[in-house]
Amino acid sequence: MAYVPRLRQEYNERVKNALKEEFSYSNIMEVPKLTKIVISRGVGGAVADKKLIDHAVDELTAISGQKAVSTISKKDVASFKLRKGMPIGAKVTLRGYRMYEFLDRLITSALPRVRDFNGIKSNGFDGRGNYNLGITEQIIFPEIDIDAVNRIAGMDITFVTTAETDKEAKALLTELGLPFKKN
Repeated sequence: MAYVPRLRQEYNERVKNALKEEFSYSNIMEVPKLTKIVISRGVGGAVADKKLIDHAVDELTAISGQKAVSTISKKDVASFKLRKGMPIGAKVTLRGYRMYEFLDRLITSALPRVRDFNGIKSNGFDGRGNYNLGITEQIIFPEIDIDAVNRIAGMDITFVTTAETDKEAKALLTELGLPFKKN
């Protein structure tokens, strides 16, 4: 039998049925699902030092298990000494098995390593069923060697779902195991 990530199997066996009952969908295909996770990181100091982009790409590659790419600026900004086409960040888009593997590692090993962690805020929804999570330090991930880090930096993690509303998306992400704060 082929390998199936733990969260993917749990989604198919338990989460689909729980969401179908909670929102009384008429068809199992109406149940929202997670389509992709985008991990992005802006590197403000990259205008002065080009090596910072390489470090950011390497760290995102180690965290996600998939090669990250550098993002480039779309326009000139004179006050930042930024030219169109200069690299200013890094991102990686995860789908399928790698997405579920990353989500599993985020929930089970990375988020519990955050200092004074009480849960993630539930105000990161965009109104269309997607959720944005900001992480302040990349060293919460066990894949990052603390001694090799040249600068502590954060990143944004975007969860893209097929949910129509924020309520459905929050229910999906809660069922998958994201620890939202109790309001």
